[in-house]
Amino acid sequence: MLAKTFGCARFAYNYMLRLRTDAWFERQERVGYHETSALLTALKKTPEHAWLNEVSSVPVQQALRHLQTAFGNFFAKRAEYPSFKRKDGHQAAEYTTSAFKWDNGVLSIAKAGALDVRFSRAVPKAVAVTTVTVSKDAAGRYFVSMLCADQVAEKAKVDAKVGIDLGLTHFAILSTGEKIASPKAFAANEKKLAKAQRVMAKKRKGGSNRRKARLKVARLHAKIADTRKDFLHKLSTRLVNENQVIAVETLAVSNMQKNRCLSKAIGDAGWAEFLRQLEYKSRWYGRDLIGIDRWYPSSKRCSDCGHTVKSLPLNVREWTCPECGTAHDRDINAARNVLAAGLAVSALGESVSPVCI
Repeated sequence: MLAKTFGCARFAYNYMLRLRTDAWFERQERVGYHETSALLTALKKTPEHAWLNEVSSVPVQQALRHLQTAFGNFFAKRAEYPSFKRKDGHQAAEYTTSAFKWDNGVLSIAKAGALDVRFSRAVPKAVAVTTVTVSKDAAGRYFVSMLCADQVAEKAKVDAKVGIDLGLTHFAILSTGEKIASPKAFAANEKKLAKAQRVMAKKRKGGSNRRKARLKVARLHAKIADTRKDFLHKLSTRLVNENQVIAVETLAVSNMQKNRCLSKAIGDAGWAEFLRQLEYKSRWYGRDLIGIDRWYPSSKRCSDCGHTVKSLPLNVREWTCPECGTAHDRDINAARNVLAAGLAVSALGESVSPVCI
């Protein structure tokens, strides 16, 4: 039943996307949500599309709302033009309050009945669940997300402050002197992934063996993504819990990835996602996240006397200040300078977002 529901929702989305696209390019005619909703009702009454009535009408109707939202984001220049949904890609079905029942920890959805769910976190008892989304990823795993209003309590204030310098040899270097290694999830699985993709490429398109090979590739991608996401969440949560003030450099990650020699390593590190997590978790828990100018010479500046050397090549990992004679580890020195600059920015009352994607 879930497979049927995913298929019907996907069909409605793709059918109406094609209809709206053709209407504009062929006749310069605008078709909105209400017109597509009326057409969907008419389609269900035809013998050729009677199978649309076999599933709950709510997820199919919600697919039209999602299409309308996609067009709204496109016209507001927040996203690309809507694209067609694939059968072997991510699938989702959204149920509103009339199409599901949440009672004593048991979730039931229309036409499919009760779902056997292993919850990763407790659903607040005092709040109402307004939307349930059942999804399936490319690796064949099913997920349920339940939307409800919840309050995040601020954490008790602490005195600790930290500066963070992001890198590739080590994922993060803290002003405390700690160096945190990167899991390098993609690099660790790159050979397996390449082999699985070569095997898939040799299978006949449309065949069952190709579907099995594609599933192996998707599961490897899911393993890489899950490993990276787990590492980033644990690290960002730890830093937010331990520190009241967190200073980081602003990063234009998309520009940095244009360097073909480093783009793969930068993508594997997940800097943009890490900074995004730091930003919203700091906002949730009452922490101060400060972004400093990415052109600030954190590596070339002595954190003891403030002297700035003219150049410091990337292969130089340790250097001695010519003014005060202090020996520096390049990355730890940079993290200390990031913290000092962040505290200065905070004292001036400025606020800079650490993410510049």
